[in-house]
Amino acid sequence: MSEAQQRPHAVELPTTTAHLNHTVVFASDRRSSAEFLATILGLEVGAPFGPFLPVDLGNGVTLDYYEKRDEPIQGQHYAFLVPEDRFDAMIARLEAAGVTYYADPGHHEPGRVNDLFGGRGAYFDDPDGHNMEIMTRPYLRP
Repeated sequence: MSEAQQRPHAVELPTTTAHLNHTVVFASDRRSSAEFLATILGLEVGAPFGPFLPVDLGNGVTLDYYEKRDEPIQGQHYAFLVPEDRFDAMIARLEAAGVTYYADPGHHEPGRVNDLFGGRGAYFDDPDGHNMEIMTRPYLRP
């Protein structure tokens, strides 16, 4: 029996490149923020892992929400490549939650989506002011 077979939860590690595995998202209320994003993206909040509350994105990456109440949360930007056939449902969930979405990262075009790179995209704030982005096509980079 191989070592991997002896360890049922063993995962093959990448050997030729780096892959993002997880990142911490600071929140004033980890449960509220994790549930907000999971609801919009159509995902679920996982079981607590130490001080973290994970949202598994389904591609090997986890957002680990960490509660930080002793100082202001510095807003970050998180961009999610989402399936075209699920984009409209995400927009509908934003609307149902009363969350304004924008076509641009500066939040100057409310209630609109963009058509960058032949896809669709929108930006919105989470409860702590993180600038979230959903897009159906990745950015074309030089």
